[in-house]
Amino acid sequence: MTVSTTLRDVIGLSNELPALSAGTLVLIDFQNTYRTGVMALPDAERALDAAAHLLERARAAGTPVVHVVNDGGEGGPYDIRAEIGQIDARVAPVDGEQVVVKGFPNSFHRTELLDVLRGLNAGPDLILAGFMTHMCVQFTAQGAFNLGYRPTVVAEACTTRSLAGPDGTRVQAEALHDAALTTIADLFGPVAAKVADLPD
Repeated sequence: MTVSTTLRDVIGLSNELPALSAGTLVLIDFQNTYRTGVMALPDAERALDAAAHLLERARAAGTPVVHVVNDGGEGGPYDIRAEIGQIDARVAPVDGEQVVVKGFPNSFHRTELLDVLRGLNAGPDLILAGFMTHMCVQFTAQGAFNLGYRPTVVAEACTTRSLAGPDGTRVQAEALHDAALTTIADLFGPVAAKVADLPD
């Protein structure tokens, strides 16, 4: 079976993974929303453990960290005023780390994220991880790319859920996760399979 050349290769974009110390870490929607209830993800705990390791390494390297949360309004699974919408304790912000609130899959759309990054004097390399791979991670990577940033997604610190395909057939979470990462790697930015793949 022939594998097509990526768009990144066609137009000459680098696939080299950035050093953690040279980038800005953006953690997307690591909310309790995805640990319990209607939006619970089957692999959330593993992804959160990986994200906690990524965050620990980033802090040790002096990497700026920005947390993004989705606010879906009061009473729902994305209610940031309730426990369900809070960031999981393993990756919760500490003093000095900013939190950006969003309402769309692209974390840059109608948010303060771009202003926050500019205020941090963030360079072009953004390191992304979060929930869900096929939705907010993918569209934030696209948004970053469109704004001239170089996003890199850490695969093991992301996950998603199973959905029905157009013909009603179940698309397994693993397949959807892989498809989203493949889309990202085709154009928007490189994908690091593991946290350990990123140099300090």
